[in-house]
Amino acid sequence: MKTFVVDTSTSPHAKLRPVPLEDVSLEDEFWAPRIEMLRRVTVPSQYKLLEDTGRLFNFRRAAGKARGDFRGLFFNDSDVYKWVEAAAFLLATKPDEGLHSIVREVVDDVASAQDEDGYLDTFFTFERKNQRWSNLRDMHELYCAGHLMQAAIALRRATGDQKLLEVARRLADHIINVFGPGKRPGVCGHPEIEMALVELYRETGKLAYLEMAKSFLDNRGKDLIGGSPYHVDHKPFRELSEVTGHAVRMLYLNCGAADLFLETGEGELWDALERLWHNMTECKMYITGGVGSRYEGEAFGENYELPNVRAYAETCAAIASFMWNWRMLLASGEARFADLMELVLYNGILAGVSLDGKEYFYVNPLADRGLHRRQSWFDCACCPPNIARLLASLPGYFYCTSTNEIWVNLYGQSTAHLRFDGGAAVLTQRTRYPWDGNVEITLQVEHESTFSLNLRIPGWSAGANVEVNGQKLEGPICGGDYLKLHRTWKTGDRVDMSFNMSIRTIKCNPNVYENLGRIALSRGPIIYCLEAIDNAGFDVWDLMNPQGSTFAAEWRPSLLEGVVVLRGRGVVVDSDWDQKRLYYAVSHKESKRDVEFLAVPYYAWANREPGPMTVWIKSCDI
Repeated sequence: MKTFVVDTSTSPHAKLRPVPLEDVSLEDEFWAPRIEMLRRVTVPSQYKLLEDTGRLFNFRRAAGKARGDFRGLFFNDSDVYKWVEAAAFLLATKPDEGLHSIVREVVDDVASAQDEDGYLDTFFTFERKNQRWSNLRDMHELYCAGHLMQAAIALRRATGDQKLLEVARRLADHIINVFGPGKRPGVCGHPEIEMALVELYRETGKLAYLEMAKSFLDNRGKDLIGGSPYHVDHKPFRELSEVTGHAVRMLYLNCGAADLFLETGEGELWDALERLWHNMTECKMYITGGVGSRYEGEAFGENYELPNVRAYAETCAAIASFMWNWRMLLASGEARFADLMELVLYNGILAGVSLDGKEYFYVNPLADRGLHRRQSWFDCACCPPNIARLLASLPGYFYCTSTNEIWVNLYGQSTAHLRFDGGAAVLTQRTRYPWDGNVEITLQVEHESTFSLNLRIPGWSAGANVEVNGQKLEGPICGGDYLKLHRTWKTGDRVDMSFNMSIRTIKCNPNVYENLGRIALSRGPIIYCLEAIDNAGFDVWDLMNPQGSTFAAEWRPSLLEGVVVLRGRGVVVDSDWDQKRLYYAVSHKESKRDVEFLAVPYYAWANREPGPMTVWIKSCDI
């Protein structure tokens, strides 16, 4: 049994095949400790919170094992399913009988709550039984079902346990009996079921699941749930050209559409996905990879509507973007999708969890006055178990294979056992990425073999230096593409790459009015910010960066669990933040003073004492 997050092994329109989690060992200084923290701290603490907040009680109540009122929000079942999925991915890479035992108990509670007809949603038990499927727009029944299916598939692949998968199949069959061919037309107000059904089809081979997913996608834009952009119901999917409405819902729907393309190859689906990708990345995405600018409706705003202090940028939306781009990469083999996965992973997603693995951001602003802090849980707790399942599955994204090819998507010290048509290889990465741009890759092969090794050259790197067995490759090597090395490989062959880790100053499209005259700092895949705690003596919102300034990178092993910081010099005209006035006249006596500043990775902000923070820095001519 092999554990894939998305299994395109037999998908006829996939260019790439994923590598099982079990076949990749992360051994780096960056991700390996975080996954171990996930195992020791995050997943156990989340289980306790699932118990303490009544989410597990709801299943026992539905099964008649416990008495009392339903606790929490009507879609709380989904948090339990995402936690099970996270636990499954951890079990795939490291057996843990203690964790597995807890998962079995949770599965028993879930299974016992299922009705005889296959229906399962703990909110619609007893007094609400007659309301089932009565409000697809708002009540998330199909959304919860989708998360159950994904958890069940992950658990079977990771451990061989069939029990939850049988629960998921019975529920999926019930859904087909209600919404299948010739039955009631339906569409869910919160997409999720689409990609889950496609993956259930991949796992079981039952074509009806794929057809049901297509039906749910095809029913959008038919006014079955009100026709609003918020629910992505205002147009048929194939006519969409703009990401709109609730950001997570939009991007989960894109995941489902991409999964359908991988199975059907329908050109209209791909064309729509391309239009939506360009609209998001060119008009509606934060520099961190975060998306969703509006608190109202957790939604995408208009093109270039990207406020910093009021950025919503929900952690779940960043995760959804990663999931969508993963599917686009599997379909195309194009590096732009892996580039975006890397950007959002190191910035928009990773900021969502504290360094100690116990607290979370739901909202991820790009500027703050010290009021926004992570929390241990939320009434709407979608983000904590979502980030747990994403990080737990991380080994499965680093590599892919295709016919006689190996693809390296992400970089980090690791060992991968890779099988592809015509051969097998063990690939070892040695690197201190993302802090260092040097990557050494060595290969072991069963016998001398001719195949292609495709190495992603990150788009942020202005090219790269590459050597194969000490011989430098001639000619330009451009960022933002895969470098194909096709040759006969033997054990001991080595590829050395050096990416350009110079500090970059980034400016924004002038249509984003809030960022006019400002720059942001980046090095490698990391976006930086300024926090008050590192910049005593001035307010970071007052800092101005003179054009032509130079910056220095410095490794700080004892700061924020080890980070590269950026140091620079700027000027400050102090603002009187204490004045109780909204407007005041400019004083010609204002004087600028020189200051030194320090920037830290955005993902690590708000792990120390609160204070002002900003990603975007004012620029000046002085």
